Amino acid sequence: MNRTPFKSKFLHSVSLAGILAGATIVSVPGWANAQEADDGYVLEEITVTARRRSESLQDVPVAVSAFGADMLENQGVQDIVEVAKFTPNLTLEVSRGTNTTLTAFIRGIGQQDPVAGFEAGVGLYIDDVYLNRPQAAVVDIYDVERIEVLRGPQGTLYGRNTIGGAVKYVTKRLADDPELNVRGSIGTYEQLDLVVSGSTPVSDTVRVGAALATLNRGGFGENLNISGLDNYHKQVVAGRGSVEFTPSDTVFIRLAADYIKDDSDPRQGHRLIPSTSGDPVLDNVFDTRAGLNNPKQSVEAYGFSGVLEWQLSDTLTVKNIAAYRKDESWSPIDFDSLPAADLDVPVLYKNDQFSEEFQLIYEGERLSGVAGFYYLDANAFNDFDVILGTTGDLIGLPGLNANTLGDVDTSTWSVFGDFTYDLTEQFSLSVGGRYTSDKRTSQVLRRTFIGGTSERFGGDAVVIATTSDFNGSETYEKFTPRASLSFKPNDNHNIYLSYSEGFKGGGFDPRSQTTAAPDLDGDGDIDYEDIFNFMSFEPETVKTVELGWKASLFDNRMDISVAGFLSNYTNIQIPGSVGTPDGTFIGVTSNAGDADVNGIEIEGRALLAGDLTGQGDTLNMNFSVGYLDAKFNEFIDAFGEDVADERVFQNTPDWTASGSLQYTRPLSLGSYDGALSVITSVAYRSDASQFETPNPYLDQPGFALWDASLVWNAEDDKLSIGAHVKNITDKKYIVAGYNFVAIGDDGTVTPTLGTEGTLTAFYGNPRTFTLTVDYRF
Repeated sequence: MNRTPFKSKFLHSVSLAGILAGATIVSVPGWANAQEADDGYVLEEITVTARRRSESLQDVPVAVSAFGADMLENQGVQDIVEVAKFTPNLTLEVSRGTNTTLTAFIRGIGQQDPVAGFEAGVGLYIDDVYLNRPQAAVVDIYDVERIEVLRGPQGTLYGRNTIGGAVKYVTKRLADDPELNVRGSIGTYEQLDLVVSGSTPVSDTVRVGAALATLNRGGFGENLNISGLDNYHKQVVAGRGSVEFTPSDTVFIRLAADYIKDDSDPRQGHRLIPSTSGDPVLDNVFDTRAGLNNPKQSVEAYGFSGVLEWQLSDTLTVKNIAAYRKDESWSPIDFDSLPAADLDVPVLYKNDQFSEEFQLIYEGERLSGVAGFYYLDANAFNDFDVILGTTGDLIGLPGLNANTLGDVDTSTWSVFGDFTYDLTEQFSLSVGGRYTSDKRTSQVLRRTFIGGTSERFGGDAVVIATTSDFNGSETYEKFTPRASLSFKPNDNHNIYLSYSEGFKGGGFDPRSQTTAAPDLDGDGDIDYEDIFNFMSFEPETVKTVELGWKASLFDNRMDISVAGFLSNYTNIQIPGSVGTPDGTFIGVTSNAGDADVNGIEIEGRALLAGDLTGQGDTLNMNFSVGYLDAKFNEFIDAFGEDVADERVFQNTPDWTASGSLQYTRPLSLGSYDGALSVITSVAYRSDASQFETPNPYLDQPGFALWDASLVWNAEDDKLSIGAHVKNITDKKYIVAGYNFVAIGDDGTVTPTLGTEGTLTAFYGNPRTFTLTVDYRF
């Protein structure tokens, strides 16, 4: 059976991973690639399908960045974190003390605390499935078709409501003919990667495919205290498999599974201040003196999904997406990065989720849209010790340990819809909305031990006190609307004005301590209501107005997208931890108040020259600029004081910018016809703070990263050879950190937890060189 008509007309048009404002990205070339036209060279069009017909991405009235497989391969992009280099107002980082947990912020909205109880502000999707937790979410780039970044509140068209935006990782659909692809990479720091992928039809209606990756690298530094452990080491095995059925021209079914096992050495921090015993700050920022290696670092994650797409008529399609995911992470996090057990945190994260989504998609002459139902049932569990051995010795409690167990159930459902009506050939009106009900049920158990680690981490410590034994449940409900008006004066220009609202439910801080709850209602008695209010935090919301312009200029030799937005961000959830006078710590999560987040984003690509030397060569440019003015209007701290003037947005630089030049010319290698591309790119981020309270040690000044690639691609796409240099200037830059010290006006550093205090940083990758060979059989 020939699947092509169904594939081109239907499959992509209803793909969840691309449905945004009625559009689906189906062809994303390698950025600003050029093609030869009758009247000269023009940009290769980025094709989308909206209302079941091919359109340019420039016609889509949404702030979205899209990166195809060719661009990602040519730039040598290795994991999803690197996408932030090319995207305005986006921060993606590996979370502190982990190898695979993701920290994500879009337009100043996100969440960096990975413990159970805190929802993400930015949604990550893998093949239509929303990942409820950030663990195992630093996804390596292999077997990918495209990555999309949607900025601003999402939720009226698909999936989970996400207040800041969404990042979507979309793998390739199976080919009609048998294919096998092998990609190998070698590089500095003992990098050795191998990715094998392939697919084949087994009948006219069934296709099977799989991909297997082994990704390995030595450390950027060493653990100077524990022999045999590298720091920033990588040892990952991952795989995906899928089966696709097309029993008829109107039905498509896909069953898929994926697996990842990360046995990398633990990623420990670099201490920024000397120890009290006189140990100096290490010269190499990738080295550590961390003394904890229990439990062994280990991350395992897997998932299953099923997708059904059924075209009922020329105008009506139904789609169903069901998925289950589970992950388990063991990590030994040494907060102070010293040999002594001063602030050692062995931790276990366990997450599982089931999601179900049903969509009804309509495509008429003038009316198009989607209506749907989404359900998520998830559990997030964490258990961790906080071993304060030196503190315990001082107060007569040897092996002092403040253990925290958090067990959080989330049950959420929603109905959503978004429809676009073409008022005229030039004007279109879109109206959408979402009703969400989030139920959060939490168990929090905090106990004080003596004698070292607790039983889960192999110890036999003894409980001497229970400081929290709390069970709570709350349901948060919200309707969030969206509307936009688009005006196309001609085929080359699209102007749109939109309004949207975002919502993130509340919850319970698993690190809060019930014995610390104050008499909040003033009745002279600390009762359950006081404890409930102390442990919980309320939902946060954002309201955004956006004005955008997209255009194709200079006879299709330049595309540009501009979006300006005004956002009011209220009831902002601020999680944190503070040391206590008794030597332990408690979580303090508050709804800080109100902020304005305003900004502008510019993205573009241009063909600077076609047939520059008469040899069929081209010179292309890509660029992006993002500006954010994010300011707290009110910030109520744990003591009830408004400290807005003393607080800033975390992980939110005012400026992000990138630029890339790619020169390509035909070049044959032996019997292979092909083309050689020389690519250089620079990505800039202005200064940013790790936390809402500025810190002169941890806050990263503005910096730029310079990368370059030399890539040869065969004309028949069978062979590709690439050499990639990242961070050419070997810039050292902080991406995350821990802080349990107070810094005085005179620069004096005073520990607030533990005898040594914690001020440690984690850094982005140093200069690396990678050689990659990709062969397609």
